Amino acid sequence: MFKALIKIMRPRQWTKNAFVLLALVFSEQLFILPAALHTLAGLVLFCLMSSAVYIFNDLADIEADRLHPDKKNRPLPSGQLPAGVAWIAGILLVAVALPLSYLLEPALTAILASYFLVMLVYSKWLKHIPILDVLIIATGFVLRVQAGVALLQVERFSPWLYVLMTLLALYLGFGKRRAELAMLNTNAGAHRRVLDGYTIPLLDQYITIVSGTTIVAYSLYTFTAPNVPPNHTMMLTIPFVFYAIFRYLYITQFKHGGGAPEEVLLSDRPLQISILLWGLTVLVVFYLL
Repeated sequence: MFKALIKIMRPRQWTKNAFVLLALVFSEQLFILPAALHTLAGLVLFCLMSSAVYIFNDLADIEADRLHPDKKNRPLPSGQLPAGVAWIAGILLVAVALPLSYLLEPALTAILASYFLVMLVYSKWLKHIPILDVLIIATGFVLRVQAGVALLQVERFSPWLYVLMTLLALYLGFGKRRAELAMLNTNAGAHRRVLDGYTIPLLDQYITIVSGTTIVAYSLYTFTAPNVPPNHTMMLTIPFVFYAIFRYLYITQFKHGGGAPEEVLLSDRPLQISILLWGLTVLVVFYLL
């Protein structure tokens, strides 16, 4: 049961919470120990809250997950974990995360509470509404970035990064829907009701629009944002972003992956290398040049 409880908390999806660290890096405080520890503590609390959301989402989707070829093996639909235990675990995670976040930074409490409430509404209603479902997912990513800003009380954090975070989340979200639709084929709506509102050609158009906009927006950010180095060296990171976007598109359309973006991130070596090189270049640009 303990193993099933850890599994339902989805620790592999905690990679999404790494966006809490953006403010730490881009405010040039990465190597300031108090700031780094403060942000890491906030990251841990966001992981706890996101796990609570995953638990309540799985509780709401037990019946639908039993019909899904992959999700039927999750702890709740497979019977590995009783629903009562999942309810208790979810409530305890929220009861731990909110008070501790208030002690760490009161503004973080408001962000975590907002994230939790938005995701609960999403799990109950909004995830069944096409387009809006992906926009709400993007909101969750923006709140992660905002949490990092609140933890450090950054004054010169570029609004470009909120725009880019939204675009990236939309890109991943539409890619995820496309992968689900392709995998489930004609039975897609029975597994996830919102898929009845999408078609693969429509999703391909959305992905084309969002990916192109992301590339243009990121390129503009590298030389117009107020907090990037004035020597335009941030433009050196553009090729890695291009490759990562194209690589993920290749995975979703040629290799028929992308149904779980976090699994792609943890398994695709070329994508990992491009992200690593992007991160190293950012560190060099902000901290050494």
